[in-house]
Amino acid sequence: MTEKDFISDYKYNLVDKGKIESKCGSNIALIKYWGKYFPQLPANPSISYTLSESFTQTTINFEKTTKFSVQVFLGKHFNEKFSKKIEKYFLSIKPYLPFIDKYKYIIYTTNSFPHSSGIASSASGFGAIADCLVKMSTLLGEKNNEEFNKAKTSFLARLGSGSACRSVYKGLVVWGKHKTIPGSSDLYAIPFPFEISPVFKTIQDTVLLIHEGVKEISSTLGHDLMKDHPYAKTRFTEARKNLSELTMVLQKGDLETFGRIVEHEALSLHAMMMTSFPAFILMKPETLAAIKKIWEFRKDTRHHLYFTLDAGANIHLLYPEEEKNEIFPFINNELIIYSENNKLIKDKAYF
Repeated sequence: MTEKDFISDYKYNLVDKGKIESKCGSNIALIKYWGKYFPQLPANPSISYTLSESFTQTTINFEKTTKFSVQVFLGKHFNEKFSKKIEKYFLSIKPYLPFIDKYKYIIYTTNSFPHSSGIASSASGFGAIADCLVKMSTLLGEKNNEEFNKAKTSFLARLGSGSACRSVYKGLVVWGKHKTIPGSSDLYAIPFPFEISPVFKTIQDTVLLIHEGVKEISSTLGHDLMKDHPYAKTRFTEARKNLSELTMVLQKGDLETFGRIVEHEALSLHAMMMTSFPAFILMKPETLAAIKKIWEFRKDTRHHLYFTLDAGANIHLLYPEEEKNEIFPFINNELIIYSENNKLIKDKAYF
């Protein structure tokens, strides 16, 4: 599908008012997306797990009006800054949803996870909003099949937050054109198209909350710094190569190679941050100490405990469910000491 496929000239049946709800999981990237082109197009393909317990629940109340407006409540509290951001987003997607400015909206959104916890709230948040809007389009009379609606939801979510396009689907999700992934696109995400080994359907994700504060630098600025990064071209090539290798690993059930690739991707992401101009470091001393402890545990026990990082200090600990009884006590007893307030988030891949 192309962008033109999502541009709508449908004659909508405008109702006076209504309500739509959506629940959308966040995701954790295994192959990292870092660097983009206008408008929200990835410089390299990525793949992620959608999470089961970390999600955003969103309700949109809409009413027909001659004065378009958006009010967003985060939890029970009105947020003016985010309201303006979503209002701008709504107007930007008018070519794809021509009815968008014919209504006023009151949006209630809550996360199942705490703010600044190393879980991407923008991914689940924009995923839920985009899903609501496509449901609204259907409510107003537009008729498309489920596959198209999912692709359009992913497309619209991407325009709000790049990684949000992956949260639209369960399981392993690919975003970005890649020669070994049939159907892959820069415009929207797709479910991983190959059958994967059962062991990768039970991956646990325990988040070690090393730093609960707001990040020192936004992801948007981090992406922008890739435009003139001296190692950007090599990084984009490496990500494509790693995705090719991981595609085979996921089908074979090779946990050790899975871990090697995923950890390398996480450290490469932070290496790009540390070598940009200006440079920035989002890992904390406790992040590095925990990583060293993970490596020692793996060497001593041969258990399949691996880590990944987003653009922050918190660590996502990945391991198969079949080894949970041996691995989780180590996390709960020896890694939790590196967290800021002795906190963990227990999650898993959502299939």
